[in-house]
Amino acid sequence: MAQTAQTLTKDTVRRAGDRSTTDSALAPAAAPYAARIEHVSKSFAGPAGAQPVLDDISLDVAPGEFVTLLGASGCGKSTLLNLVAGLDRPSAGSITTDGRPALMFQEHALFPWLTAGKNVELALKLRGVPKRDRRGEAERLLELVRLGGAYGKRVHELSGGMRQRVAMARALAQDSRLLLMDEPFAALDAITRDVLHDELTRIWRETDLSVLFVTHNVREAVRLAQRVVLLSSRPGRIAREWTVDIDQPRRIEDAAVAELSVEITEELRGEIRRHGRH
Repeated sequence: MAQTAQTLTKDTVRRAGDRSTTDSALAPAAAPYAARIEHVSKSFAGPAGAQPVLDDISLDVAPGEFVTLLGASGCGKSTLLNLVAGLDRPSAGSITTDGRPALMFQEHALFPWLTAGKNVELALKLRGVPKRDRRGEAERLLELVRLGGAYGKRVHELSGGMRQRVAMARALAQDSRLLLMDEPFAALDAITRDVLHDELTRIWRETDLSVLFVTHNVREAVRLAQRVVLLSSRPGRIAREWTVDIDQPRRIEDAAVAELSVEITEELRGEIRRHGRH
């Protein structure tokens, strides 16, 4: 279904994009953003009272943009991603997305009793795709992530990198405009991670998805993103942003990637020193 932005009220998470029932014949305009985060704060209850995790975060992700969230452990990166996904609600502020995002975790979270293809089909079923069309679409998505022919393989037959490819295909099966990724390659070896960086970049460029990607790896952030957003240590605030004006495809070892990574790393170290986080 085509989607449009709609009027917002404060302190909620919203999904822009439901077509009006009274104007269903009209073609809606595209939302000017994939995600809009406005003055969002989040606190959790603790023994000493409310513990702030995020403080006054405002950030837009444009349609088709790739943004990485970077920061030290405990700065609230994953918390922010969960808020955008709608898995939790902000304590203050508002979040709007152009439709419901797809979420990919560090762990593949595949169902081991299903084949690779059936794991992808499950997302298609939940999306309402007719049964007769699911296998063909699942095979197409597996082909997109370079797993053609793996439809019938069980999870235990797949390597770690292949499992993450299936998880990516399942996320893409949700047909979302916004893909949220929470350190999806952190547990992989360096070579596999490097290959999947290439694959993610290719898929992003082919599909025109918007991506919000959480990482603590500076070079990964620079290699992948059009924009890098650095969060301060807890409570997380936006400390600085960088536009990554380096042509794709990029390599981890590229001189321009290394140079910008050094600059961002120095900022990150400064944030850690200021807040005493390691």
